[in-house]
Amino acid sequence: MPSRCPANTPQTERRTFLALLATLGLSLTGRKTMASIAHAHITPNAFRLQPHDWVPNNPHLPVLHYKGVIGPDVLDPAAAFEERLTQNGWTPRWRWGVYAFHHFHSTAHEVLGIAKGQAILTIGGPGGKEVKAEAGDLIVLPAGTGHKNEGSTEDFLVVGAYPPDQDFDLQREALSADALALMDRLPFPESDPVSGPDGPLTALWRYS
Repeated sequence: MPSRCPANTPQTERRTFLALLATLGLSLTGRKTMASIAHAHITPNAFRLQPHDWVPNNPHLPVLHYKGVIGPDVLDPAAAFEERLTQNGWTPRWRWGVYAFHHFHSTAHEVLGIAKGQAILTIGGPGGKEVKAEAGDLIVLPAGTGHKNEGSTEDFLVVGAYPPDQDFDLQREALSADALALMDRLPFPESDPVSGPDGPLTALWRYS
């Protein structure tokens, strides 16, 4: 009489092995899986910026700076950032650095996930707030927030992400009144890029 048990194929052995790794919070690449880190809640440093010179900033929505989002033991931090952001409703778009000139985006909110190295960023336009961004950090810049790389290590690598329905522009001068009005009502995901729907962004980002 034939057995009703499935054949012990290489595919079933692989699935069994992956399930075992998942219970240990690991993956085949040796990095932690989202199952082991997805529900971590990290309180960000939050600060609002008023308009300054030609940079509008965003007086309604604070900049959020999370420390230690991705740990130093993760072998591929850029991929880990992309996985976390995708799970939490933010779309990774690029891996690169930060421009060494003051600029802002008026058509999209931006996440900077610091995958490697470190940099000093000026946030808020000329004369703005200097922030030390280090590997593992994540910075959320509401639309209009000026930023510039003042100096970084050679290995500095950033994952850039945006809300799924927004395309970013690059602005280096003041906006028109109409463009500013559109920016001020730009929607944003109802999900924190680090902790998901119950994370700090959903409480801190509110239009009055």
